[in-house]
Amino acid sequence: MNDIGAPPRIGHVAIIGAGFSGALQAINLLRHDGPRVTLIERRGSFARGIAYSTPNAAHLLNVRAANMSALPDDPDHFVRWLAATGKGKAQSFASRQDYGRYLSELLRETIASTPDRLMLMRGSAAELKLCADGVTIGFGSGGRLAADAAVLALGNLPPHDPFGLADAGLPAGLYSADPWADGFDQPLDDDDTVLIIGTGLTMVDVVLSLEAQGFGGKIIAISRRGLAPRAHGDASMARSSLSEKPAMYGSALVHFVRERTRQVGWRAAIDELRPYTQAMWLSAPQAEQGRFLRHIRAWWDVHRHRLSPEVAARIDALRANGRLRVVAGKICEARAVEGDVAIRYRPRHGDRIEVITARRVINCTGPQGDLLRTREPLLQGLMAAGHIRPDPHRFGIDVTAQAETIDVDGHRNARLLALGPMTRGTFWEIVAVPDIRTQTWSVARRLSHAHWVQGEGL
Repeated sequence: MNDIGAPPRIGHVAIIGAGFSGALQAINLLRHDGPRVTLIERRGSFARGIAYSTPNAAHLLNVRAANMSALPDDPDHFVRWLAATGKGKAQSFASRQDYGRYLSELLRETIASTPDRLMLMRGSAAELKLCADGVTIGFGSGGRLAADAAVLALGNLPPHDPFGLADAGLPAGLYSADPWADGFDQPLDDDDTVLIIGTGLTMVDVVLSLEAQGFGGKIIAISRRGLAPRAHGDASMARSSLSEKPAMYGSALVHFVRERTRQVGWRAAIDELRPYTQAMWLSAPQAEQGRFLRHIRAWWDVHRHRLSPEVAARIDALRANGRLRVVAGKICEARAVEGDVAIRYRPRHGDRIEVITARRVINCTGPQGDLLRTREPLLQGLMAAGHIRPDPHRFGIDVTAQAETIDVDGHRNARLLALGPMTRGTFWEIVAVPDIRTQTWSVARRLSHAHWVQGEGL
């Protein structure tokens, strides 16, 4: 693989996207005494993104505070912030609202300590031109910005329409294609039924939001396998660790985890793989990665990405009293019927078609990253110019192990990098705070030429 425009010392980095990934990249560049930064955000606030902008106090982090420091070299940073604000302690599952405040304060403190090195810019980056000595970003408003390098920190792309919904032509108000963009708080009655497509973490968020809005009707959640996230155990549960990375894939790995589950419990068996999952994914042949995605991913996700005990208890209570039902099945068709939506589906392990009638359908299939289906003008332009390409699994942008984008001809470009969930095809485990903070730290080291810093994670 060849380098294109591998830069000398970079003086100015433009970061597109100021959610967790982008804001933390800016913070780390300044902490490493690196290049000056322009942090670009088209939404209302910096350092929050969609995840930490929620107005719902019931939306909690899925990781205990002890492992949520934004700074890899200061693991107790968030715990100290929680204690100082009276919001919790190391074993707490803090609210996502509070975590957004924490990140915003960290960004403000970093700017105050390094004046004139970080500019915050509101605007929508519509195009990016790449040349041998830098990049030029064009905005929807008509302005332009030149920099020596750019970092794409775009977070997650909106979910794709599930099969049967994209062409259903449902009237406005019956279908929410993206719950975080469209909203789903139009009036509902307590005798209404809401159908949620997807049974993962987004489903849980939407159920909690419906509850907060006072909805007293029934909620049905459907997915192909009907698997829902499991709960974290008690903080006092025993932990275990592996001495080395398991050199196995597919069924052998499944058998290994099952054996470890018998020995130490399923939570510990999954957790002890966490230090190695990125390396395991990076070293796995593409065919093995594909088999994992087809046969194991759904079960991995619900055991790996867990709920706080408090949230899990609320979901369990809703299921126990019949307010929430989780269904396993494949949607065949959706159509409007007298102000409702009729969803025809085939239950898992069955042949008979059944029907769910709902007042509203909400797409909670989760964020996507398929560049071939994106409507983002910036990504469409980069694709058309051949500067980026989809990863083999179409999770997002194909990048090197150093987060450099790879163009259509297979060349890597050190002047255009990508971070966070859009690099999942390369790293797999790159959606949680512990993974992204390591990625942004490592990228900041390279862009700052801070080779004296230890602890590079990529």
